[in-house]
Amino acid sequence: MPELSEAWRGAMPHIVGLSLMVSLSATAIAAGIGLPLGAALAMLRFRGRGAIILGANALLGLPPIVVGLGLYLLLSRSGVLGGLDLLFTPAAMVLAQTLLAIPIVTALAHRGLEPIWSRLGPAFELDGARIWQAMPHLLAIGRTQALTAVLAGFGRAISEVGAIIIVGGNIAGHTRTMTTAIALETGQGNLAFAITLGLVLIALSTAVSLVGFALAGRHAQ
Repeated sequence: MPELSEAWRGAMPHIVGLSLMVSLSATAIAAGIGLPLGAALAMLRFRGRGAIILGANALLGLPPIVVGLGLYLLLSRSGVLGGLDLLFTPAAMVLAQTLLAIPIVTALAHRGLEPIWSRLGPAFELDGARIWQAMPHLLAIGRTQALTAVLAGFGRAISEVGAIIIVGGNIAGHTRTMTTAIALETGQGNLAFAITLGLVLIALSTAVSLVGFALAGRHAQ
């Protein structure tokens, strides 16, 4: 790992900690919305279902910079939500990452859970279980598929740069994350710090995935 100056070593814990806090918070919110929505799309047949599925998949490629711009306009002083004073705060960054992660979690959860429901749904219907009663069981049976959807959302969140720079401002000691710091330090020629942060980012992303699948495997035993 490249040698770092004392100042960079001092800044590292806050940058890494803020990155994890923002991304894990956004992923938790996205999972709380996206998993039930994806499961509902897998289980229910209703008018407009196809449009929702199409929309969720279309938003997989939602440009982060556009999300950031839209949130900036909403959260600025002249915006609809300007009174909340969220602009240039970690909360605004969580909101941006959440909006980007929800379509991913929803679309992948739907794709993963629909085959399971097609196979097991008739049994639940014969037992007279309502949708809200069967959904937790579907998510438990399809926990690997659900976990994959959540981890994909986490990957999108923790790797995000454009949206959180706009709404967070990349303020040192306040809203600077690993990705925004990498962009800044690379532009300033501080490649040692940028490379180190990149290695830490890869390690953390891998660790979160390994822990997630390990817990899912233990729960299955």
